[in-house]
Amino acid sequence: MLFVTLVRLRSKMSKADLERIKAGLKEAEKMGAKTLGMYFTLGRYDAVLVSDCPDEKVHMKIAMQFGDLASSESMVAVPVEEAEKLIE
Repeated sequence: MLFVTLVRLRSKMSKADLERIKAGLKEAEKMGAKTLGMYFTLGRYDAVLVSDCPDEKVHMKIAMQFGDLASSESMVAVPVEEAEKLIE
């Protein structure tokens, strides 16, 4: 399943925080998750993460690891080719 996660940092990010996030995402690979992209953004959200996880539970478990650093909002992303199949 593809997920798009919008992230708001709780405080100024340090290099140690960034290293913790990178290590956590690397560890998430053991649960079958794959980070497809991570981007820092301007505007309402500070970062956007695009990931591929086996299911919602794995995604939630990973997101909960970073609750002290950031609040997030996740959405399931459906590729346009799959969405086209749903159109009658």
